[in-house]
Amino acid sequence: MDGQELAKQTLDQIPQANSNAKRIVGLVKEGGRITGYQLSDNSIVEKQQAVNMAKQGQIAGVGIAHRGDTEYLKSIPDGSENNNLGNLPSVSPQTQA
Repeated sequence: MDGQELAKQTLDQIPQANSNAKRIVGLVKEGGRITGYQLSDNSIVEKQQAVNMAKQGQIAGVGIAHRGDTEYLKSIPDGSENNNLGNLPSVSPQTQA
């Protein structure tokens, strides 16, 4: 088993993305913690809303994991570092429409 397969096993769920699914392009952080995400259509969604969207196939390239009772999104390992959530730029929550 390679590293990608091992990393995928840390995910609780890998939802099937719809053909029109958005991608996460930025992270909204407050006090160093991720509180939301900027999507490819420039909308900003809160962390839990993004988890729900991913479960419904509305966000591509992510899986769902949990820490305690909190669910969160993780990148699906694909061998590329530049699309990992941790490598995305931080955006200001004030850009909300």
